[in-house]
Amino acid sequence: MTNNDIAVSVTNLKKNFKTKLILDGISFKVKIGEVYGIIGPNGAGKTTTLRILAGIIKHYSGNVEIFGLTPEIARKNGLISYMPEDAFPYDRLTGYENLMFYAQIYSRGNKKETKELIERGIKIADLGDRIYDRTSEYSRGMKRRLLIARTLMVRPKVAILDEPTSALDVESAIKVRKTIRELKGDTTIILSSHNMLEVEYLCDEISLINNGKIVANGKPQEIVKLTGTTNLEEAFIKVTDGEKC
Repeated sequence: MTNNDIAVSVTNLKKNFKTKLILDGISFKVKIGEVYGIIGPNGAGKTTTLRILAGIIKHYSGNVEIFGLTPEIARKNGLISYMPEDAFPYDRLTGYENLMFYAQIYSRGNKKETKELIERGIKIADLGDRIYDRTSEYSRGMKRRLLIARTLMVRPKVAILDEPTSALDVESAIKVRKTIRELKGDTTIILSSHNMLEVEYLCDEISLINNGKIVANGKPQEIVKLTGTTNLEEAFIKVTDGEKC
């Protein structure tokens, strides 16, 4: 792996909140065009890591680079698009209006580019005529698909998705995973998920975090083999119980 292959580089990342150590020297690299998973139990430091990568948390120690830039600069340059776990669309707007609002921000008023971004967002969301309904009338799955469309329609170099299928029904989750798989290669995607079957299906490589430290990283099947388990769910339980691999 050369530097020209790397989209995201994290070296000895540490983060404290007051006296509590949240991240304790984690390091990993994400190759251009892959889907990379940041996995771990609640409170392990996943969301903190994603928020640092997204340029939202600005104070930390260690080195974090997005295509050679700090996350804050990469975000200002439009290289990063981030979808938090608790994000929701504007309920008083239609799906189309939600997409238009963000398209206008990213295109900086360029009408042609705004139109192209909206058309791309509509295609990714795949909501049919419901795109013209107020999002207050959407199911949770429809809202999630709209948010992913809003995140990915701007063609970011790096898309950061925190629990993209959280609380979705089976049909909606399948559609979201399909969207992520279809965009693999065009965009480097970093995501978190508690669904280990989903992680195995979507992710090329993962870092498994526990108590602020990486306890396993690599391809999902490599971690399964290394832990002597039969699937990633069993491997997850084994390494978070204290066995480092």
